[in-house]
Amino acid sequence: MAKTHLHRVVVTGLGAISPLALNFEASWEALLAGSCGVGLVTKIEGIERFPCRVAGELKGFNPTDYLDPKEVRRNDPFTHYAVAAARMACADGAVDLDRCDRNRVGVLIGSGVGGLQTIENQSKVLHGGNPRMVSPFTIPALIPDMASGIVAIEFGVHGPNFAAVSACTTGAHAIGEAYHFLQLGKADIIFSGGTEGGINAFGFAAFCAMRAMATGYNDDPARASRPFDRKRNGFVMGEGAGVLVLETLENALSRGARIYCELVAYSAGCDASHITAPDLSGEKLAVVLCNALKEAQVAPEEVDYVNAHGTSTSYNDLCETNAYKLVFGKRAKELTISSIKGATGHMLGAAGAFEAAVCAKAITTGKIPPTINYEFPDPACDLDYTANKMREKKVRVALSDNLGFGGHNVALIFRELEP
Repeated sequence: MAKTHLHRVVVTGLGAISPLALNFEASWEALLAGSCGVGLVTKIEGIERFPCRVAGELKGFNPTDYLDPKEVRRNDPFTHYAVAAARMACADGAVDLDRCDRNRVGVLIGSGVGGLQTIENQSKVLHGGNPRMVSPFTIPALIPDMASGIVAIEFGVHGPNFAAVSACTTGAHAIGEAYHFLQLGKADIIFSGGTEGGINAFGFAAFCAMRAMATGYNDDPARASRPFDRKRNGFVMGEGAGVLVLETLENALSRGARIYCELVAYSAGCDASHITAPDLSGEKLAVVLCNALKEAQVAPEEVDYVNAHGTSTSYNDLCETNAYKLVFGKRAKELTISSIKGATGHMLGAAGAFEAAVCAKAITTGKIPPTINYEFPDPACDLDYTANKMREKKVRVALSDNLGFGGHNVALIFRELEP
């Protein structure tokens, strides 16, 4: 049997909205400056009743800048955010859809929790006493695949289209699955990433009930998300979206696209140990990281930057640190690692996509964003987390890993484009 030809896959466009800014470039500059997008929650009435009262909210976002007002009313915020990020990625990548074969342009954008705002709103209508008043758009608005569907409708593209749904690994899974489609030649371009709009009373109450969110910094919100720091006490919810333009190298070269970097590996696995807590040993995550390095044909000593999941929870940060030690051995102490969640909060299903964009930008600029709020070293988390200040460094290879409820582990590796 003939060996399948695998196409090389490159990143040619970046789009995002985040708690830091309403586009990726401004978000990137804010990250490098050590800014923080976390503050007191303004979107939830009666937030004073919640044990956690801080979040990374979007500020000043207007969905009608990206969608017709009728479509805004029909769709949930997580879809609004996806359309915005996809339009920005399309512009950044200079993708002229009128010159593309639209049957070979796909969309693969996931959401970890989908339309929580729609669920909350329509539940109120239902319990108000009249089930006939529930909106006929409720199901389309809340299901997580609708972000991909609406972006495809807005762009008029007909290639591969679905949603990854894997909690906090969603964005990374989406990018990885898009990578596979492109490798196999089943598409020329795919808009891929993640989106999340879960900051509402329903979502907040549910996460608070899990005792997973930071509760010790309600009087000092900007210091609440503190990855790898000894005084971390839970994650801070964020919202937003990240979308990358991924395409085959042949297609990118044929249209003269600007290329940020090459995506050279995608690995996925599962702890299979607990519904929410990662395996503290880091062993299963280490297997995923090793598999990614093997696929990329990258030696551990060639990795210049690790963008950690770094959620600011005691279990996650320890799990990752242990995994890095298992994979990189003595060189783990020399790794340049950072988590951007001190600045953005945890954007849930959008996190992996936004962080992938950060890796692409680190490769093209030679700048590493810091882990902010790193003030009190944890003896168990004793690696170099790029504390508080941006660092300049040549980055040829960047690794990003994400962990999700359900035990999901994902790793992506990006590399400077080589001949």
